[in-house]
Amino acid sequence: MAVGAPANGGSCVARHDGRVVFVRYALPGETVRVRVTADRGSYWHAEAVEVIEPSEHRRSSLCPIAGVDGAGCCDLAFVEPDAARALKAEVVSNQLARLGDYQWHGIVEPLTPVGPTGWRTRVRLDIGADGRPGFHRYRSDELVTDLNCGQLPAGMTDGLSGTEWPAGAHLHVVIDDDGQRHVVRTVRQGRRTSAEVVEGNFHGVQRAGRYSWQVPVTAFWQAHCDAARTYSELVKEWAQPELGMTAWDLYGGVGVFAAVLGDAVGESGEVMSIDSSRAASRAARVTLAELAQVSVITDSVRRALTAQRRSADVAVLDPPRTGAGREVIDLLAAAGVPRVVHIGCEAASFARDIGLYRQHGYAVEKISVFDSFPLTHHTESVALLTR
Repeated sequence: MAVGAPANGGSCVARHDGRVVFVRYALPGETVRVRVTADRGSYWHAEAVEVIEPSEHRRSSLCPIAGVDGAGCCDLAFVEPDAARALKAEVVSNQLARLGDYQWHGIVEPLTPVGPTGWRTRVRLDIGADGRPGFHRYRSDELVTDLNCGQLPAGMTDGLSGTEWPAGAHLHVVIDDDGQRHVVRTVRQGRRTSAEVVEGNFHGVQRAGRYSWQVPVTAFWQAHCDAARTYSELVKEWAQPELGMTAWDLYGGVGVFAAVLGDAVGESGEVMSIDSSRAASRAARVTLAELAQVSVITDSVRRALTAQRRSADVAVLDPPRTGAGREVIDLLAAAGVPRVVHIGCEAASFARDIGLYRQHGYAVEKISVFDSFPLTHHTESVALLTR
């Protein structure tokens, strides 16, 4: 089977007897033998089990546990890093054209200073019926119990395989900005989740700019060790916050962007940071207590914006993988927010959101795309929109 262009989600497009086939672990231009993994009627999902004519960009995998019949963690570990970024740029460009009606032909920028391996700061391992921790196979309940994933820094999972854990539990592992490892075990019991510290503390130290957070091991923080610094610097540059301005930090998490905005608008300004996570909101309130101009609201972004009677000079959004969506973007447009910095970690939802902004008269001033998840097909995209 001859393989064509990359598709969103880590596959490449091929055709067989008129049917579209999405092939994982293959590269454009290759000839491969595949195993069909799912029949969706008009199209198939498949994975390359034999490479007959390899691409010049194929290399030995940088993740020893990923690939066909392996873990689903690093689906592009077999691609030269520069070539992988080129594939990701092509996917983002295609999604923006198809779903956002916007033409973008840029590059995917690597994050520094680390390379394509050892970049991850936090990971969650699931525990199988045999009491062993592992990573899931692609779209499967089966676990790969070899923990030597290429994304993880040396020593991150040392000693965790030698213990028998409760079946169905989860292990949350963090290497914080002090280099300390923290391991927390969680178990779901009915509607409640119990948490126990196995090693270190329940909170890890994370830093961005002049601020230091105590972030729960089970809470969200950027996975890449250089992401929080990179994004906060870009937000400060693109948002252009000034003294006395009003800024909204939507899906604000622990307040990384609220900190940057709060410093810039000063005591005469106002920053409203909104997130539905109680744990993240608590961390934001503690770290940003000195910034009286920052208010932290624990609520859904949609409900909080619906209740607002004032507008903002700038809004920063970092929504979950599903994107902000029509309701939230409609509310931003109705409020007349003139400047928006929008961050997206999934190409299709990011593109759909860009299309929604453009329907409301927003112009795309800039887009930067980062290789924030090396060895995988994922990217992080940031857009500056003005109205």
